[in-house]
Amino acid sequence: MSEKLTVHCPVCRRAHRYTAPSYPCACGTPVVPPLDRRRPAVPVVHRAWQEEWVTVRCPACGLSGEWPRPQLGCPCGTSLRIPVTEDDTDTEPDGRVRDAVAAAERYLRGLGHRDVRRVGRRPPSGLWLTGHGIVAQVHPAPLPATERDVECLWLTAMAESALGVHFSRAGHTDGARARGDTLAVPLFLIDRDGVPRPANTPADDLDATRA
Repeated sequence: MSEKLTVHCPVCRRAHRYTAPSYPCACGTPVVPPLDRRRPAVPVVHRAWQEEWVTVRCPACGLSGEWPRPQLGCPCGTSLRIPVTEDDTDTEPDGRVRDAVAAAERYLRGLGHRDVRRVGRRPPSGLWLTGHGIVAQVHPAPLPATERDVECLWLTAMAESALGVHFSRAGHTDGARARGDTLAVPLFLIDRDGVPRPANTPADDLDATRA
């Protein structure tokens, strides 16, 4: 259930009733950022990418995901950042996730991207790899990656003028595969042996370039 909190704007002193939004985990469970009632909301003065997201653990499957940090717009024009209790316990992925990330890293290096590395926390779920001219998302959830996952990767890759590649342990939905074809995003299924297999035409084309 979404949390509710009374938020006071420190600029104009107005009081607002704020309801935290919920987001769907990969397992289908609604996840709500836990609001920190001990700290006041603060005005947003400068925006930074890493500060716009919060890590929240799903109460059902235990998977930690990244979601937009709660904010509220006051009529006085002030944007308020709502304090949350962030999950920092998942700093290291479990064994299955590590294996999936390692498989994706090996594959990308086989394509010639020797500088591939894991980057910091990125939205909206899964783990991210980056190298010169390439951005990859590794989707470790037990459910197939969705159309939204593919679109988020594509947008991130576009912003960085890079090729986006998506890896998933549980495959991709029909909508995700169709979107991957439309956006020319290579999609790969990491099979039980830890080998990435092409899951759409762009992936077939990329796979054909391996040395």
